[in-house]
Amino acid sequence: MTPRLIVITGPTASGKSAIAVEVARRLSCEIISADSRQIFREIPIGTAAPTPEEMAAVPHHFVGIKNLDEYYSAACFESDVLSLLPQLWQRSPYAVMCGGSMMYVDAVCRGIDDLPEISVENRRRATEIFDRGGLQQLRLELLELDPVYYRQVDLNNHKRLIHAIEIIYQSGKPYSQLRTGAIRQRPFRIMKFAVDMPRETLFDRINRRVDKMIADGLEQEARAVYSRRHLNSLNTVGYKELFAMFDGLIDRPAAIARIAKNTRVYAKKQLTWLKRDPQITWLKPDGAADAILSECQ
Repeated sequence: MTPRLIVITGPTASGKSAIAVEVARRLSCEIISADSRQIFREIPIGTAAPTPEEMAAVPHHFVGIKNLDEYYSAACFESDVLSLLPQLWQRSPYAVMCGGSMMYVDAVCRGIDDLPEISVENRRRATEIFDRGGLQQLRLELLELDPVYYRQVDLNNHKRLIHAIEIIYQSGKPYSQLRTGAIRQRPFRIMKFAVDMPRETLFDRINRRVDKMIADGLEQEARAVYSRRHLNSLNTVGYKELFAMFDGLIDRPAAIARIAKNTRVYAKKQLTWLKRDPQITWLKPDGAADAILSECQ
């Protein structure tokens, strides 16, 4: 049979990881983590990395394999996953990819534009613009370098602005000229599923997850990496708020409340992204694994 990649995605705290483990266990296949932060070591609590029990139940890939200061991107992920999949399909005609980093999911399912790898120097140059002048300085730089992309990009998303400027510095071309959006055909069947639940239920799950992370030692985990807070891998919900607390800018209750709020905002952005994809089959959490398995018949 044609190899199948079963994609299980959804907003953070929607329970997709548990569903993926059940599906993979019943299909005797392996899981690829599509999470841009779980790939890093030292931060398993704040990234809700698979538990030791889940890792023991089903082999997982791309979890805790990079140091915090190592560069990694959606393009790297696409290349690495496409190299790994043929090996997984030697053991099973199925593989499960689970995660909520939408650019990583799309990189594997749709392909990603061929963009240059950014040098340390150009990454530093672009970041320094933000450090010196904030969002407004990034906007002015992008407007001068690529007015076309300036009119398309979310001007409040500093990561997107920095990314575009880095690529322009590296390639010497406007970013808008390099973005084709072409969908690449894959030699395997892709089955996409997302977990759906009422917004109030999701937000309650997020709030309870944050409380559990704090109880499990998120604050201690953040303190252990605090000296490296400038790294992009730590520019992440959970750590940013605790770093602000360590700096004396906010108190502990405010930091915890802000983590929950920013996680809810992130979940909304994930849902907005997912709702644009007509290839996704939306599933209720109860019985989701059975529904996915029935589609695999």
